[in-house]
Amino acid sequence: MTNKLQSSDALLIVDVQKDFCQGGALEINNGDAVVPVLNLWIERSLEKGLPIYASRDWHPKGHVSFKEQGGSWPPHCLQDSDGALFHQDLLLPDSVIKVTKGVRFDQDQNSAFDETGLAVHLRNVGIKRLWIGGLAEDVCVLATALDARRHGFEVVLIKEATRPVTDQGRLKARKQMRQAGVEVHEKNG
Repeated sequence: MTNKLQSSDALLIVDVQKDFCQGGALEINNGDAVVPVLNLWIERSLEKGLPIYASRDWHPKGHVSFKEQGGSWPPHCLQDSDGALFHQDLLLPDSVIKVTKGVRFDQDQNSAFDETGLAVHLRNVGIKRLWIGGLAEDVCVLATALDARRHGFEVVLIKEATRPVTDQGRLKARKQMRQAGVEVHEKNG
């Protein structure tokens, strides 16, 4: 696998939303640090004319994933809330394609592929490989990368463009991704 952007590639940014960054409802340690790295990848993708996708959690009030409903997480990324907005410094172009997930009342949707139609869309536009970064590496980035592989896409994790909930989670996620055939891009840019 080549580590250079190609015409059949796309950039997929996972859940770089205010609630997962500094001061957010479900803050990922050093989550803001992914923004400048992803901005470089956005710039490079635009220069190459590649599509850019950005997934977002978009939870209804009382979502099944919230602790108050028996889930694992505090309320976060509530629909139309400030915390659900993409990070203010993330330079998403007007051409970005947003993938909304986490809207179901009966289950969580960690993956950008979970009942969103993304796999069909990507195949229809000729995408073969995804470069993925975002938050959190051991939850939604992991689920998205594994689903992308299951759908037959090549996947490259941009190491410097993701952060985990926990360091232990990162180690486990990285192992799972490598076992599934996800490449890890070690350099910034």
